[in-house]
Amino acid sequence: MTFFSDESLSLTALFFSGFISATLLPGGSEVILAWQLSEGVNNPWSLWLAVTAGNALGGIVTFLMGWAIAHYWPLKSLDKPRQQQAKRWLESYGPFALLLSWLPLIGDPLCLIAGWLKTRFLLSLLMITLGKAVRYLIIVGLV
Repeated sequence: MTFFSDESLSLTALFFSGFISATLLPGGSEVILAWQLSEGVNNPWSLWLAVTAGNALGGIVTFLMGWAIAHYWPLKSLDKPRQQQAKRWLESYGPFALLLSWLPLIGDPLCLIAGWLKTRFLLSLLMITLGKAVRYLIIVGLV
């Protein structure tokens, strides 16, 4: 008797892939999602929910890292161009800029700096989750 079924392992792997992809580490959750969808490994909505939950949680962890950093080192200046761009977006659009947290290269700094700037907490978490959910929904629809 096995403890995990193939379906639960695929969802767990997809969750962790989504989580890692949303932190400051590189990942390929879109590729894994597309592969699992094309192979019919699991129900498409279960796959979407698993990868969205993992990716949103990863973005939230990055946001909270920024929040914690702000406690010790208040944001004074940013050195990297992507960080400067993220700050400009957050200053212009507030937490709604986090709808773009799924973007490659800018999404991670966007979440980190939003936390560092201590943007509105619940609205920020909602925007991170919504942005990431829509991205994966598009992938499910395309595959």
